[in-house]
Amino acid sequence: MTHPDNRLGRATVPAPRSSSPQPPAAEYPLGARARGGAYILLTVLGQALWSAGGLVLALAGVAAVCVGGRVLTGTRPGAALPAAGWFAVQLIALSPRPEGDFLLVSNAESYIFLLGGMILGVAAATMRTLPRLLQSGPRR
Repeated sequence: MTHPDNRLGRATVPAPRSSSPQPPAAEYPLGARARGGAYILLTVLGQALWSAGGLVLALAGVAAVCVGGRVLTGTRPGAALPAAGWFAVQLIALSPRPEGDFLLVSNAESYIFLLGGMILGVAAATMRTLPRLLQSGPRR
């Protein structure tokens, strides 16, 4: 089999065909530049110390920022970056200061806040798909 443009008369081999269906192209609600800006904003939002309103409210805030970042950007880094920013500030807040003071005391509530926020951030970042309530598009 020769191609009409092949003047040397060499045989051409057709490209291999895959019988498996191709995955659908990812649809992101934001463009690339807006998504980059959202990542920066979400990292800064994740750095806020949410513990002033109580442990449950603080953990709900961490989860809301992480899941909101995932919904806003449509990507896993949208949830991971706020969790990373939050975790970095928590490590700084739990470390002793040169004056001997602590920003957050080392008690059970602080450690539950630290571990609970880590678990919620990792869960939001590693979800395969968003819950149906949070997905955009037509509902079935």
